[in-house]
Amino acid sequence: MIIELHVENLAIIHRAQIQFRDGFTALTGETGAGKSLLIDALELCLGERADTELVRTGAAKASVQMVIDLSLRPELLSNLQEIGVDNENGQIFIHREVLAEGRSQARVNGKSVPVSTLRELGSRIVDLHGQHQHQALLNPETHVEYLDHWIGSPASELKGHVSDKFAAYMEAKRKYDALQRGIQEREQRLDMLRFQVKEIEDFSPVEGEEADLTGQLARLKNMEKISSAAQRSLAALSDGETNARDLLAMGHKDAEEIARLDPTYEPVELAQALESLQEAIHDLQSYVDQLDSDPEALESTVERLDGLKRLKRKYGETEREILDYLVRAQSELSDLTDVEASEETLRIALEKVSQDLHAELGKLTHLRQSRSKEFSQDVRDHLADLSMGKTLFEVSIRPGEPTPAGADIVEFLFSANTGEDLKPLAKIASGGEISRVMLAMKSALAGRAGVPTLIFDEVDSGLGGAAAAAVGKKIRALSEHYQVLAISHLPQVASQANEQLRIQKNEVGGRVETEVVRLSENDRVQEIARMLAGDEVGEHAIANARAMLKLL
Repeated sequence: MIIELHVENLAIIHRAQIQFRDGFTALTGETGAGKSLLIDALELCLGERADTELVRTGAAKASVQMVIDLSLRPELLSNLQEIGVDNENGQIFIHREVLAEGRSQARVNGKSVPVSTLRELGSRIVDLHGQHQHQALLNPETHVEYLDHWIGSPASELKGHVSDKFAAYMEAKRKYDALQRGIQEREQRLDMLRFQVKEIEDFSPVEGEEADLTGQLARLKNMEKISSAAQRSLAALSDGETNARDLLAMGHKDAEEIARLDPTYEPVELAQALESLQEAIHDLQSYVDQLDSDPEALESTVERLDGLKRLKRKYGETEREILDYLVRAQSELSDLTDVEASEETLRIALEKVSQDLHAELGKLTHLRQSRSKEFSQDVRDHLADLSMGKTLFEVSIRPGEPTPAGADIVEFLFSANTGEDLKPLAKIASGGEISRVMLAMKSALAGRAGVPTLIFDEVDSGLGGAAAAAVGKKIRALSEHYQVLAISHLPQVASQANEQLRIQKNEVGGRVETEVVRLSENDRVQEIARMLAGDEVGEHAIANARAMLKLL
């Protein structure tokens, strides 16, 4: 769960530090107060694209820090190690900076990481839902994942088997197709592969060597200047008529005379300085002795760099990509030259792995079909709780092309009105209906494997009355399984929260700043009353607010 968020110089947020707790936290405030900026701050920590326009005017950078506690989710901690993220006593520290000049930096537990790692980390710990995220539900390609997550481990285990069988099938097909290519084409390919493999193997590139060669080339080109500077340094330190070693030795000798006459004085530092100077002179002399202006070394370095650049133009932009290409070329060359890999042998092998794959695909399809009705009923039950009791919701499963995740086209069908035929969800659901379908989906998935934190950005948009109250209760129920943060304009939703934060604007020093305030019980009454009545809060609004918060 997220336990702390620290924001500096993000648009109108000068400085804000927020502690979050478990359960349901509502974030409320007037329009334009800066609620969306908190979502921007959270998204930056979750790996979203950095926009320099978010940097506060006059500031050099915007900074966002998030602390996440996963000590109660050991399975997630071990899962995060797969992407190179360690933890400190179960805690993860994320730091993102956006520089006004255009760059951004990301660190996890003090270690610099690419934004892609931050995005992968964020996807495993936080699920953020807003109007943009709702669009994902309108994409039928995502529907199979909702069904599989609801089914749980039986689906994930079968998908693992399907993925393995699919990989084996594709490898067998690749070998068979390679053998099926025309003889002339195959011979041409063999000649090309032999040439490429020999060219790379003869050169034997080493990962990272271009940087070493570039440094070595710079050294060889400047050998004369290096040698002259080294000789001058030696002369100044030890060889000249007046040099540092002799002067320091004289000074040390006189200091020893002082120490002999005055025991309170000890020239320890001078002795150490003389010893350090001697070592430095020795090191510099050794360096000068090994300096050698070698025209042949310079020429060979230039040739090596030129050869490496030629390989990069052909096989990859880095030494690693060249070596990876070599591995692929060697593998293909081995396949094409394997005289024992007959067409019949490969055909039989292909048929065998194809049968194995389709057997696993059939098992996965059967599992999805057998559980889809139960899943649909679960979602319908939650929709009924959300004042959509007459809504129809079903799962359509059609055959599709085999993939590592199965061969099923899964699509959610929906009808909000009695007597209307079921149609694809994306074509007929309104914004408010999509919000509630998403909430019903999350409620159906509650308690199953998933991220520890849900964030809802105005999931109640377009709702009111009984529907809004139902949404508030449903989010409250979700908080029994997740940490839930919800930005809301509706008192019916905010009143269901365990605690409430108000986002407000203040003028400080002639500039507007956003402040985040944790509300006391009395403050919550006033805030809920404001959400009910607007700026003019009367006794009736106060009474209604107390009733909603059950403080009568």
